[in-house]
Amino acid sequence: MNQMDAVQQRLLQEVADLHDIPEGAYNLRANGVSVGRQTTAHIDIQSKADGSGIDIRVKAGTKNESVHIPVVLSESGLKETVYNDFYIEEDCDVLIVAGCGIHNCGEQDSQHDGVHRFFIGKNAKIRYVEKHYGSGEGEGQRILNPVTEVYMEENATAEMEMVQIKGVDSTQRTTLAKLDAGAKLVVRERLMTHNQQQALSIYKVELNGDGSSADVVSRSVARDQSYQKFDACILGNAACSGHTECDSIIMDQGRILAVPSLEANSVDAALVHEAAIGKIAGEQLIKLMTLGLTEAEAEEQIINGFLK
Repeated sequence: MNQMDAVQQRLLQEVADLHDIPEGAYNLRANGVSVGRQTTAHIDIQSKADGSGIDIRVKAGTKNESVHIPVVLSESGLKETVYNDFYIEEDCDVLIVAGCGIHNCGEQDSQHDGVHRFFIGKNAKIRYVEKHYGSGEGEGQRILNPVTEVYMEENATAEMEMVQIKGVDSTQRTTLAKLDAGAKLVVRERLMTHNQQQALSIYKVELNGDGSSADVVSRSVARDQSYQKFDACILGNAACSGHTECDSIIMDQGRILAVPSLEANSVDAALVHEAAIGKIAGEQLIKLMTLGLTEAEAEEQIINGFLK
């Protein structure tokens, strides 16, 4: 991290909770170039031949190891698309930390589009954390368009935490997943938009094997004049179970559209969707204000608890 300036290091802390060089395997990227890489005996990271991204390979049986691959941009006008492929072999249990932070103080838009593909072997388990963050007072936008593809073999497990709380002007977040028998996918999305920001979240999950399951839950807050759309589809193609839920708080002149959908192609598919959009309850505000908080402080307390 000694190749990063103070702004880039702050972004790295926001999106990956890194205050120093991480243990284990990592690939750190700033303003379109690699600024640090480390592999381990069980986790290999190689650049793609065309320079468009990296391949991460985790050997069978790898346990209790981590991979950090965060990206930071601090140059106004920089736009890039990166393709990262993860090959997780059988019987692994690993943590993968990604995410992108953009600091834009200029007049040109800055944009990062990251395409992550996960090939998860039999009985393997991953925990994936992806955080997005924007800062800077420039007129240029901070744009992030992540695409996540997940291909899960028998009895594989993926737990995914997708977070965007501050500073991203425009985002289209697309997650596609295909699950074989016994595979399990759990997604927890947390999202907040301000001002004129726009956020579109798209999920399409195919439950193709008996005993496969998916639980996709989004919690979001739309403030000021921002707009959000949650579009989630679960397809049950076998004896499977699927659940999708959108729970949102709307404030000011914010707008939210929730489009949960289910498609059952097997008589043994059990699928459920839920959606709830509403403002902060007045009694919640009053209760906190009787404890000495101002209305604004009470709102922030409720929102922070909601998005935890």
